[in-house]
Amino acid sequence: MNTLEKLAQVPPADRAAALAELSDVEIYELLYCWRGFMARPEQLAPPPLPFMAKQPWRTWLVLAGRGFGKTRTLAEFVREEVDAGRAKGGVHLVAPTAADARDVLVEGPAGLLNVWPERLRPIYEPSKRRVLFHTGDTATLFSAEDPDSLRGPQCALGGLDEVAAYLYAQEVWDMFSFGLRLGRHPRAIVTTTPRPTALIRALVKDPTTIVTRGSTYDNRANLAESFIHDMKRRYEGTRLGRQELLGEILEDVEGSLWSQGILDRTRVREVPVTLNRIVVGVDPSAGAEDGNDEQGIGVAGMGQDGHLYVLADRTCKLSPEGWGAAAVDAAVQYKADCIAVERNCGGDMAESVIRFCAEKMKVAIRVKAVTATRGKHVRAEPIAAVFEQGRGHIVGNLAKLEDELCAFTAAGYTGAKSPNRADGMVWAATELLEGDRRIAANVHAGKGNVLVVE
Repeated sequence: MNTLEKLAQVPPADRAAALAELSDVEIYELLYCWRGFMARPEQLAPPPLPFMAKQPWRTWLVLAGRGFGKTRTLAEFVREEVDAGRAKGGVHLVAPTAADARDVLVEGPAGLLNVWPERLRPIYEPSKRRVLFHTGDTATLFSAEDPDSLRGPQCALGGLDEVAAYLYAQEVWDMFSFGLRLGRHPRAIVTTTPRPTALIRALVKDPTTIVTRGSTYDNRANLAESFIHDMKRRYEGTRLGRQELLGEILEDVEGSLWSQGILDRTRVREVPVTLNRIVVGVDPSAGAEDGNDEQGIGVAGMGQDGHLYVLADRTCKLSPEGWGAAAVDAAVQYKADCIAVERNCGGDMAESVIRFCAEKMKVAIRVKAVTATRGKHVRAEPIAAVFEQGRGHIVGNLAKLEDELCAFTAAGYTGAKSPNRADGMVWAATELLEGDRRIAANVHAGKGNVLVVE
């Protein structure tokens, strides 16, 4: 009789005393007893073949809030499948980035290296992006930034972490699905904090998907009480809290300027044309202290086709020199024509910060200070109209920015905090659209297709 079986025979009222009497070896054994001791019921995988099911499930979708224990659930699911011999043919593990695959799925506290007891612990071969299990089976790591890396390889089991944050979510899912074809019952676990993307909605509706939902508070016993208190104070009752804490898939805000449907329909994986201009927009704040907002830094370009392309979101929370350097770095990386920075925060301070950072970094870049004379939602309206017309596109997946955009309505911003990411993007887009209008005015006046720089 093992330690868990012994404990199961002890009356619930006496189990605390029984645990105190366990030896170090028995406690160590319990630390790796996931099913029946460590896991909550919602963290346990559904049976491989649900009773009376018309077809076996193919995808286990875990939609849950931050801190629920999604990564641990994924790792323990892989462990059970490997130990049961259901991973013959290999495992594909996908994370938002290569660093996430390494730091979270493999080496993290809830990663693969920490869910097996030491004698069975997998061997990680980073140069091969491979994890070797004690059964001889292997797992290969993939980054969602490179969907084509999943083209061709095949597997019997998959684990995809934080799918809603993938840069190219649909492409990754398609390539992964084509390769999930080995063994008697190939299947995958998908874990994510939910967002109302087309892929998440499609997975929920798929008859071969089993959905598990959960909230941050389900895992309260393993989270700092100060964290729970702070999250409740700051986000309870807000849309962001419902999504990030309660794990809800939110419907569009009534009267929103952007909807997730519009963003998905206009989304592109890469810019299909040459960009005439690229601008970095900056919505500054005072600094990195807790009471201050993030500094919104957005990058956008205007294509030869007259379409607006949102290229990146580099929003951060740093000291003035830190966010100034981040803005200049974005301008260098994307070969921007200028940096448009709002001067309302601290007068000319923001412009001076960026000029100082550019000089320090030995970068020649035009800095244009812009003044907010209208509310944020009013400035956002003409940019939203461009998307509604099908002429605005987000390149890849900019999840946090998209959430802010979808919280804008004609009556104002409905999000929990200031829309810094959206504002940075709007400044960049506004400069591009106004530049186009100035070019058109020059052509009409007989001055040629030239942008006049103030």
